[in-house]
Amino acid sequence: MPATPSQQGVDDVSERTQENRSEGQSPATKAGRRLAAQLAAQKAAEAKRRRQAWAGGLVGVAVVALLIGGFVWIDKNRDDKPSNASGANPSASAAAPDAPTAPPAPPAPQLPEGADPALGSKPTVKAGTGELKKLTVTPMIKGTGPAVKKGQNITTNYVGVFYKDGKEFDSSWNAGQPATFPIGVGQVIPGWDQGLVGVTVGSRVQLDIPGELAYGNDEAKAGGRPTGPLRFVVDVLAAQ
Repeated sequence: MPATPSQQGVDDVSERTQENRSEGQSPATKAGRRLAAQLAAQKAAEAKRRRQAWAGGLVGVAVVALLIGGFVWIDKNRDDKPSNASGANPSASAAAPDAPTAPPAPPAPQLPEGADPALGSKPTVKAGTGELKKLTVTPMIKGTGPAVKKGQNITTNYVGVFYKDGKEFDSSWNAGQPATFPIGVGQVIPGWDQGLVGVTVGSRVQLDIPGELAYGNDEAKAGGRPTGPLRFVVDVLAAQ
């Protein structure tokens, strides 16, 4: 026989109560578990955000540290480079690659033992005065070595100028080394052959030589050599 409506409602309530009892949970318990699950999910999300924030912060710190290290390295390299004390532009202060440079100074001549140190410097030779008629030998520094003999090879430094105006035309100093030649045997001009024999080693003498005892007075016959009276200052450094 079908149940009455009131009986049916009682039965439904009994069935739901029975189901709840069979499941062991009440509606309040289910809601609490759902709330707890939601709270747990929120906490997990919050923890994840915090971890991400920490990771981002660490990355930022690392980037800043790298930048600081790079600046320190650049500054160190700048400090290691030579500074321009004058503060001028290095490219402006440096000499141009193709700029002409002064030739190196010739080495000082090897002087004989006990020689006057003045023989180590090129002398200043001036023009003569008056008319030169004969060979004139004027001692300027007296050497203490042996006297030069005819036929010996002598080593000299010399400066040659025109007697009248003092203009230089030849110098062993400009060549950077002394000249060696036999003396008294016609290998040099007569004024040298006659004027240097008997001069002691270590001496500096002035030779005033008339044109006929030098290269002559005729430019056409001189072959480009200096003509007329000449003046030489000669240092006798050795004789063998």
